[in-house]
Amino acid sequence: MAKLSLFERRRRRVRTALRARAGGKPRLSVHRTGRHIYAQIIDDKAGRTVAAASTLGAKSSGANVDAAAQVGKDIAAAAKKAGVTTVVFDRGGFLFHGRVKALADAAREGGLEF
Repeated sequence: MAKLSLFERRRRRVRTALRARAGGKPRLSVHRTGRHIYAQIIDDKAGRTVAAASTLGAKSSGANVDAAAQVGKDIAAAAKKAGVTTVVFDRGGFLFHGRVKALADAAREGGLEF
């Protein structure tokens, strides 16, 4: 069996901790690439995505902090529309820094609690 990468080890550690703390709350999952950033709110009990936002349709590049903050605002608005107010933040294997942090801060400002 191959060794897991540091990223994969971090991702598994974060997800395991989230399962213990979630208590039935939906999960705000973040994925980041070199060009875009994606966020979705997932209801793990029902196994469905409640709301999603990304920089795919944006005119500006998704590879900066401002675009990530806009995605945070968009996901908060979509969550409110779907009736979700509290979530647990799933950063995956990404460090809570830069674009991931900007997205989280903007989502909090938009009304999501985590």
